[in-house]
Amino acid sequence: MGEVTGLRAGDYRAEIDHTGAGLRALTWRGRDVVWPYGDDGPKAFQGQVLAPWPNRVTERGYRFDGAEYRLEPNDPATGTAIHGLVHDRVWTPESVTEDAVALRLGFGGTPGFPFPLELTVAYRLDGDGLTVTATARNSGPSPAPFGLGFHPYLTLGEPLSALAARGELTLEATAGTRQPVDERMLPAGAPVPVEGGEFDFRPPGRPLGDTVLDTAFSDLDRDDEGRAWVRVSGPEHRVSLWCDASFGWLQMFSADTLGGEEHRAHLAAEPMTCPPNALASGTDLIVLAPGDSTEHTFGITARALA
Repeated sequence: MGEVTGLRAGDYRAEIDHTGAGLRALTWRGRDVVWPYGDDGPKAFQGQVLAPWPNRVTERGYRFDGAEYRLEPNDPATGTAIHGLVHDRVWTPESVTEDAVALRLGFGGTPGFPFPLELTVAYRLDGDGLTVTATARNSGPSPAPFGLGFHPYLTLGEPLSALAARGELTLEATAGTRQPVDERMLPAGAPVPVEGGEFDFRPPGRPLGDTVLDTAFSDLDRDDEGRAWVRVSGPEHRVSLWCDASFGWLQMFSADTLGGEEHRAHLAAEPMTCPPNALASGTDLIVLAPGDSTEHTFGITARALA
């Protein structure tokens, strides 16, 4: 077991794993609002930081700044390289208080991604919930490609499939398009409108039903503060994730490919700066000049409905 920092503020408690800088647990009034993990580590990337790319990249590799690179596949089902390279690294605490922790990682690069980065992830609790701010700085001598995501699973305290079966589960997501994919979950064509279809979760009170989600969404509608939202609601309370304008994409995964008691039990809501295969396609890929940095923020909150 690695080191863990506990945070508290108001009705919220959190546990931050120094391995991977992962969100190990988050509770509100004693209820889990994310699928937590224990000393045996995360499953299905629960709570993980996804960098220097989120989602997946083809095993055929990518071309950047005139050179070709190949990544090692780590998803046997699709033969792709999934969710970056930092989730098993030990991060170093830079600052720790009762309600906040900042973790840092000096990432030196790998043969398939030879671009050094200085990464920080800061978790902060307050009375409104959890705020997570990540920064990345190019510490190398040449331009670096970069993408970022996070992988929390939102939960309401009992399997979402059970709530859906009783008609007690709704999902709201402010996204106007979705990304079609092929059998390997790689993009197949341009994003398509969700208007009025199975994947249109913009209307409040829309039941999740039996819709299967492992889908990247874009064209995110935003509130007056520039935040896009995912809201999962049961009969008593709601758990919501928001992300700032630096995240132009949102992956939702209904956990249908997970087995046992985790099958359709939680909903992954993953803010992403770019879509699947962005290292190869260049779509919404961030390019950091030497010394340049980028910052991204999202949060999770809960509220009673009764």
